[in-house]
Amino acid sequence: MKPKLLQQGAEAKIILNDNLIRRDPNLKEGLIKGNLVPFIIKDRISKSYRIPELDKSIRKRRTKSETKLLQKSSKLINVPLPLTPSNKSRDAKRAQIGKAQGRVGGNNFPYQIIMPFIKGKKLSEYLDKFSLKEQKQIMKSLGESIAKLHKNEIIHGDLTTSNMILVKDKIYFIDFGLGYISRKIEDKAVDLHLLKQALEAKHFKHWEELVKEVFTSYKNSKDSKIVFERLKAVEKRGRYKKH
Repeated sequence: MKPKLLQQGAEAKIILNDNLIRRDPNLKEGLIKGNLVPFIIKDRISKSYRIPELDKSIRKRRTKSETKLLQKSSKLINVPLPLTPSNKSRDAKRAQIGKAQGRVGGNNFPYQIIMPFIKGKKLSEYLDKFSLKEQKQIMKSLGESIAKLHKNEIIHGDLTTSNMILVKDKIYFIDFGLGYISRKIEDKAVDLHLLKQALEAKHFKHWEELVKEVFTSYKNSKDSKIVFERLKAVEKRGRYKKH
């Protein structure tokens, strides 16, 4: 099947290819044919207003950074693990990556992330269709996952339900394009603030109960108390700016 453009944003194109690649052993859900799954390619877009060499450098750096975040996060929570060469099977993985790359055309590999397609329900579209009890259970799982990321100094940077996919009873986090590593309590508080805003805007019917559920499960993280204290300051600054 011809590659299909799933989404195009300001920074990247998301391309789906139904040709199959061997899945990562950790990916138990969303399978199509046994050990094989369709793959997606996140292809960072060249910016014509930038100096060509600078443009290449920025795209390459951001692609490498996101790949590393996904790899680190995959050891903690459910995320699509990028297909990258490993020391043990470098030649085989290179051949596989090259084959996948060839299917979408071009020599854009330094600016691409190839990963398994997670077939599930995007939370932004389906969360409100569940019972309140089920929504709360999903939020509990969400809070636990965020706590694990923050405990390991990973800031997602774009915690919205559009970047979360539900597969059976598991939540997969996607799109770490705005993510980074940080020990700062402020950054963790802002991460939670963005999620709170997203729930209020998109899932307004029960947003307060949903936020409470996320924060209750997040409390298990070691820095939760000071993160919540900083969150109050972040929200206070936000209210001040509005006035």
